[in-house]
Amino acid sequence: MATYPGISSEAFKHPLDLQAEQALRSVPGFNLVASKFVEFLYERPQLVYLMGNSIQAGPRQYATIYGMFRECVRDLDIYPEPILFVSQNPQVNSYAMGQENPYIVINTGLLDLLEENEIKTVLAHELGHIKCGHTILIQMAMWVMNAASVIGEMTFGLGNIISNGLIVAFYEWRRKAELSSDRAALLVMDDPRVVMTTMMKLAGGSSKFSDECSLEEFIKQSESYRNLDEDGLNQIYKALMYVGVNGMLSHPFPVERLHYLQEWTNSSEYRDIRRGEYQRVTIDTVNTEPTASETARLQRKIDELQREIDRRRSEGR
Repeated sequence: MATYPGISSEAFKHPLDLQAEQALRSVPGFNLVASKFVEFLYERPQLVYLMGNSIQAGPRQYATIYGMFRECVRDLDIYPEPILFVSQNPQVNSYAMGQENPYIVINTGLLDLLEENEIKTVLAHELGHIKCGHTILIQMAMWVMNAASVIGEMTFGLGNIISNGLIVAFYEWRRKAELSSDRAALLVMDDPRVVMTTMMKLAGGSSKFSDECSLEEFIKQSESYRNLDEDGLNQIYKALMYVGVNGMLSHPFPVERLHYLQEWTNSSEYRDIRRGEYQRVTIDTVNTEPTASETARLQRKIDELQREIDRRRSEGR
């Protein structure tokens, strides 16, 4: 397996991820929503829940999985080491959260479906979210969707600011962020087939019939899906499916992720990184006091919110 000492997330972030984040931060209301989120629902409640209701992996708890996890942490040069939880849940899923105290949750349903190298692929993917700084925005996106339907004037007009445009921007960014984390998984595993097989199983894998699934056929399916764009109406259908009646999708379709991963596998950028030629985190950009810096940043946002509240009150709102 490859390892990348000192690697910066900028070395492998997908350009669509960067563009979508810039668009999100420019949407009116984003800064106020960020302030309110920090004030009322930061990461500590979720961490407390997981400590009480899941198994924290370690040298004597899920030792095999924890060993793979630590290898991924090393390979992506992540410090400090996040916490890894295993949750009793049949849904095939995993996620990364937290900024001051980052953590990853992997469900038992996923462990029961995947082989060890595929589980490691998932761990590397989730660590990619942490490496890229995605986690705080992911939490905000989840909170915005829940909050939009219940808050109003009692929260100083925040309900009026959470517009459909902001929600759409959050979810557009979330989908693009997955592409960067897929790249992180590929860097760690150094084997495109393992990553793509993992995607196939997450799309529709079965423990009982796994020997009847073909990666080659799934790749052909991905190509057929891309060819649907030759009909302009199909492009409209694809766009509508991401914001459909059953709720917005937080991940791109697996066949699309596979296509983007194949593109990067064949790129000179990927080959350069494998040779050790990549952007590194410099001393100037390392935050040696993350807690103090984060506290100051959040306090500035809260102060901005208070000024907005005072302004609205003075206007008689």
